[in-house]
Amino acid sequence: MSFLSGVDMVGGYGAADILKGCTIDVNEGEIAVIVGPNGAGKSTAMRALLGMLELKRGEVRFRGKDISALTPQDRIAEGIAFVPQTSNVFTSMTVYENLEMGAFLRDDDFGDTIEQVYELFPILADKRDQLAGELSGGQRQQVAVARALMSQPAVLMLDEPTAGVSPIVMDELFDRILEVRDTGVAILMVEQNARQALHIADRGFVLVVGENRHTDSGSALLADPEVRRSFLGG
Repeated sequence: MSFLSGVDMVGGYGAADILKGCTIDVNEGEIAVIVGPNGAGKSTAMRALLGMLELKRGEVRFRGKDISALTPQDRIAEGIAFVPQTSNVFTSMTVYENLEMGAFLRDDDFGDTIEQVYELFPILADKRDQLAGELSGGQRQQVAVARALMSQPAVLMLDEPTAGVSPIVMDELFDRILEVRDTGVAILMVEQNARQALHIADRGFVLVVGENRHTDSGSALLADPEVRRSFLGG
């Protein structure tokens, strides 16, 4: 049974359906990656899983329970965290204050979690008192992911985590994502850097116009001639 799944999802914004029956899921301790051309519905599928888009058909299940009627806030409380592509840090707050905000649903001492995210992202420990708005793009992304981890999620959803960063920073972010996966967190990620993302993915979903075109392991998709030709540049 999948840990988090969106099954036969149909929906969009207004009258137009962007999702046309796609199914996306991720298992515990796994990295699943959604790739595809622009306009394929990748980010829309992510928003549907979080409850930011009302589905016309289909359902979202988490830990075996139908959560389709839950609000985004309730889904976060259930153990799902989401890092959007843009506007994902509080620029006028320090790094430490951003991390505090990530723990807003907790009523226990989160000091140990702070130390854990500092171990994952050492640069954040060095810059804990610096305003997030003064950081580089890659460092801001680390703040955004670290803040999401402060809620101790079971599933971490990332929308284009490497957008706008250099190849070196992208590799570093992917290394950190692998380390998060190794702690047992399920990771579902939308990525434009498809080839690199599939290299670290346990499973991948190729969406085209809101439908599943290919679903397989990351390595199998990388080896598929049609996937390589159509979506990975040969």
